[in-house]
Amino acid sequence: MCCSNRRPKEFKMLMWILVLVRILLRVCLASGHSEHVAARSWQGQGTQHNLEEIIIGRCYNYIRVINPTVGEKNCSAIWEAFQKAFVYKDPCNVSPTDYEAFIRLAFHKIPQNKALFWENTKLLVHRYADKTRRMMPLGDTLIGLLADDLDWCGQFDAPGINFQSCPSTTECENNPVNSFWKIASETYAKEAEGIVSVMLNGSISTGTFPKDGFFAEYELPNWNKNKISEVRIWIMDNINGPDRESCGTGTVGELEDILRRQHFNYSCIDNVRTVRILECVDFPNEAACTCI
Repeated sequence: MCCSNRRPKEFKMLMWILVLVRILLRVCLASGHSEHVAARSWQGQGTQHNLEEIIIGRCYNYIRVINPTVGEKNCSAIWEAFQKAFVYKDPCNVSPTDYEAFIRLAFHKIPQNKALFWENTKLLVHRYADKTRRMMPLGDTLIGLLADDLDWCGQFDAPGINFQSCPSTTECENNPVNSFWKIASETYAKEAEGIVSVMLNGSISTGTFPKDGFFAEYELPNWNKNKISEVRIWIMDNINGPDRESCGTGTVGELEDILRRQHFNYSCIDNVRTVRILECVDFPNEAACTCI
């Protein structure tokens, strides 16, 4: 008699539990779906298609053509380490340390006297560096060249990569691209040796030496004073101006103060002639080019 009374109660309890589980599952699925939809709508460009082929192709081009002196590298393993840092992950929760395995695989030494840092002079820097022939800025190392001018980010849904949009730094700082360049910049700065050069834009309105730039935040603080014999600052104005800052003035003077306090030997030159000549190839008739 007691057993027959207990069974209907147990059955009713089980039914209520099943109903509650179904309700909770629906709520979770709906919440997860809304998060995934929101995650695909970012302000930045989405991941380039064929990213794997681009990275592996750049890797082989670097070790075979651009700079064979770095020796053999496992380009497939480099890609695997790169993609593991962000694929199937929250694109706002990728840290610089997620790229440590990639950095170890792609790392190589920077030749003495060839480190070249910059802010707002990227095109001129790479024209002057000439694919490591004159200098080796970060973008001409294997680590930097593999990611240069690319966008990428992950998502929770298959295929784990978002090709539609990726978060900008204003949306979240710990996005895959920003975190990559943080650790890449720190790694590069630590390897600078001998004479170190810095090319800055003297025409920029926001400050020739921006305090929130990668050079100020992640490269300059990671210089090893015991490895650096001299710092050469090059202030390059745009070919048609204006001349907003020069050596010893404005934010350039602040950079010089930092170097003095840290006891670096340094020099500063406005509009270095050899670099200016390179600029004038494209603007031969500009007034700044007539007296070179």
